[in-house]
Amino acid sequence: MWDSLLCLLPSLLLLLVAALLRWSPASSLLERGSRRATWILWRGVCWVLELPIPARGERTDGRSDTADAEPSLVCKPTALAHHLLLHCRTLLRPSLAAWPQGDPHLQTLSSLLWPLDGAAGGKVRFTRDHLLLNDGGTVALDWAVGLRGEPMLAAKCEQQPGACRSPGCRSGSSGSPPILLLLIPNSLGAVTPHLLRLCSLALCRGYYPVVFHRRGQGGCPLTTPRYQEFGDPRDLVQAVAYLRARHRSAMLLAVSEGSGSGLLLSYLGECGSSSYLTAAACISPVLHGRLWFETPVPSLYHWGALFYRKLQISRYASALSSLMDVGQLLRCRSLKDMEELMFCGTPKPTAVSAEGQSPAAGAKGWEAYWERNEPLRDADEVAVPVLCLCSADDPLLPPASTLPTSLFHNSPYFLLALTACGGHCGFFAQAGTGDGGGGGSGSGGTGTVASWSHEAVLEYFRVASDFLKGEEKRRSRLAQEQDVGGQVQGWRRRSSTVLARRRKPVLPVRRERHLTHQPAQTALAEDLFTWNRSYTR
Repeated sequence: MWDSLLCLLPSLLLLLVAALLRWSPASSLLERGSRRATWILWRGVCWVLELPIPARGERTDGRSDTADAEPSLVCKPTALAHHLLLHCRTLLRPSLAAWPQGDPHLQTLSSLLWPLDGAAGGKVRFTRDHLLLNDGGTVALDWAVGLRGEPMLAAKCEQQPGACRSPGCRSGSSGSPPILLLLIPNSLGAVTPHLLRLCSLALCRGYYPVVFHRRGQGGCPLTTPRYQEFGDPRDLVQAVAYLRARHRSAMLLAVSEGSGSGLLLSYLGECGSSSYLTAAACISPVLHGRLWFETPVPSLYHWGALFYRKLQISRYASALSSLMDVGQLLRCRSLKDMEELMFCGTPKPTAVSAEGQSPAAGAKGWEAYWERNEPLRDADEVAVPVLCLCSADDPLLPPASTLPTSLFHNSPYFLLALTACGGHCGFFAQAGTGDGGGGGSGSGGTGTVASWSHEAVLEYFRVASDFLKGEEKRRSRLAQEQDVGGQVQGWRRRSSTVLARRRKPVLPVRRERHLTHQPAQTALAEDLFTWNRSYTR
């Protein structure tokens, strides 16, 4: 009998545990205990990897104030800002994931290196265009033509007579003009899972994504012994001009990821009102390039980015050896030293003088480099709306206190949405809230990790483009009314002149008529806020 009881003891214990788990107080206590144990274990992992450890109790159980808090919106009170506040529900009411999925390091690693889900947008199919630039260099444009396992979306366009033959264009397949979405990866040129998920969601929402690759990055050949500087927009200017020439009826939007914002913001400032973009967005942007290079980051991210950069350089070592010391370049121990050696000639010595400052050798080259490459050097010339999504716990960027909030308060074109959590290019949404009306496709579908930033950016593009279209219609209607009024006044002037010729000549004393409606028109024009671009260059 005792032997039978001993044999049944494991089954009885399992039955007792199952009964306890069904009891809600016991299950909740077990869940809190396991979450606390996981939190302690994760703190230990962060300590070993020298990662910043979040404060105790931050997003450790269920929902939290930081995950549910509304983002801080910093912008100048304009008609566009008011329109966005009324219609951008996803932007104003985020539902970010709680811990552990909402941990800043897990979000950053999942978005840039290893996705938590299996696909992560990897099912997007691309076809490539290589563009030969004026100086002989080559850049690449990767057109997202569909999802794996589905027919190519460009087939209908290519079969129509007179349709554009570019691989990514599907114009002509519907009555409305196409919307091209230009995606700019980070400055290392890595196509991350975060960027692929945005491509997948944009495809499902009716956009036409195209990824821009700099020379020597993303598999694009390096045909000239020169890399693109951090904020040099000349290659992007030619690529955008190509897109505009091939798709004249298309609306062109642009979004950058991480340090790729240095290139996008430089392009917007350099071109000013001559830019072909309708609106732009920057996810986890680098707004101060020099500060970003000089601010230390956790060792895990630092050595990973440095290793990836050295792999790119080693691929073209023979071609670059005629212009720079590739051996010394591969021995650099920081991205700052590599950037300075590649584009300034000689890196600044690391020795420190008695005054606590570095020697002057190489200082002029480094300062001059950032005078022509800072992303916001021509911010006053930007003439299209730009949305910046930032997170206060971003482990790869300088602290949120360094953000140029005065720019967002004074410029009518810059808008900042600052969240309390989100990591670097993460912004994972709570399960079941990331679809945003997309029908379960893309990154909001089953089995994938939805990103609040993707939903917010695409919604911002839709609302901003609708607003700008309405402003264009209002402006054209006012211009037509003014033309009609000018024609009526001209007709009256000509008729009065004919009548005056028929009358007896008298002393030509004529009183000037003052237009009583001119002040009202001026007030109306000032109230509209000139979203039409002022051509300053």
